[in-house]
Amino acid sequence: MTATATTPRASSATALAVETTPIDDVRQLIPFLDARHPLLWLRRGEGLAGVGEALRLEFSGADRMRAAAAAWSEVVSRASVTDPIGKPGTGLVAFGTFAFADDSALPSVLIVPEFVIGRRDGRSWITRVRAIDIEAADQSDRSLPHTTPFGDEYRLSLLPGALGKDGYRKAVVAAVDRIREHDLSKVVLARDLVGHLPHESDLRRALVELALGYPECWTFAVDGLVGSSPETLVRVDHGAVSARVLAGTISRGTDAASDHEAAVALATSTKDQDEHGYAVASVLSALAPHSSGLAASDIPFTLKLPNLWHLATDVEGTLSDGSTSLDLIDALHPTAAVAGAPTPDAVALIRELEPFDRGRYAGPVGWVGADGDGEWAIALRCAQVAENGDLTAYAGCGIVADSEPERELAETVMKFRPIVEAFG
Repeated sequence: MTATATTPRASSATALAVETTPIDDVRQLIPFLDARHPLLWLRRGEGLAGVGEALRLEFSGADRMRAAAAAWSEVVSRASVTDPIGKPGTGLVAFGTFAFADDSALPSVLIVPEFVIGRRDGRSWITRVRAIDIEAADQSDRSLPHTTPFGDEYRLSLLPGALGKDGYRKAVVAAVDRIREHDLSKVVLARDLVGHLPHESDLRRALVELALGYPECWTFAVDGLVGSSPETLVRVDHGAVSARVLAGTISRGTDAASDHEAAVALATSTKDQDEHGYAVASVLSALAPHSSGLAASDIPFTLKLPNLWHLATDVEGTLSDGSTSLDLIDALHPTAAVAGAPTPDAVALIRELEPFDRGRYAGPVGWVGADGDGEWAIALRCAQVAENGDLTAYAGCGIVADSEPERELAETVMKFRPIVEAFG
């Protein structure tokens, strides 16, 4: 499906003037964000903060990522870019979030902000974007956008959504039965929690909680989707491609001894190793046609997060066909880590057992630059906030033949924790 612009002043045919200039080091990016419509990509205190919308493109359907890649190529070809810094995230960039399912009612988007304030490797910059046919208000004005005080504190209670705890247990049982009866190895089933944000709630408060609580994760905000994901779907940087695959989870221990025991139990769990193996295989298979020298460790490592352990594998290679990061997310999505294996059968079972539209949950979220490089995570540990304040959070687990409903339900509780705590 072709791209459609939702702002009347900008479309994929709009020519953009883009200028990046260095600024004094900015240590805090979140205060610059719009309280209701933040654009953020942050990890370990570095990343990108976007303000305003110079260009917004929407996509839907099975070819939404291919359409985005084509539209972005057109945007880049028409842009005039001044970028003396040349770091990842400088120059022309778009924030993006894509729906999980081909038939999702929620659109996938690319958003080029009017301003991007970035920080990487101790260097900071600001990028200003405008349509070439719109005169700059003041060409000599090089001041930063204003920071604004955070809004009032709020506490939000999240309640069961379309799939409650009993319904989730039954869905896991049904999935296990289907796996044992048919040629299906794994399916990822999610459940939802819902709530409503008070009027004029400041989303930056939740982003601060996520960024401080999960500094090793990608904390993101794009078009109302907010979260902190531990899983790198793909990163492209000057011809190098990498990914971090996560599958297999266990709760952290209450003390050092029990925490160590939990990590060992995860690393030696046949169930979790099998689940992880399906996820790694799907990523390697998707990247192989685009990358030479693709390598992954033989044995996954245990990744420690504040609330749980994950089995993790890093994948690295070199691009061999000139693909952009948008091309690669199209090739990768959905991985077995968020859908299952074989993927078409798993997606069909998800549609059958989940009584809701996942929206952008478990889809790609991140940013793309003018050269096609970019960083994309899988939208996990996240919630979608609608314009009216309705909030829906999601968490899912990989179901295999020996999955137990109570254990999988408990795992979703752990995975909901970042969002529950950030908003509560």
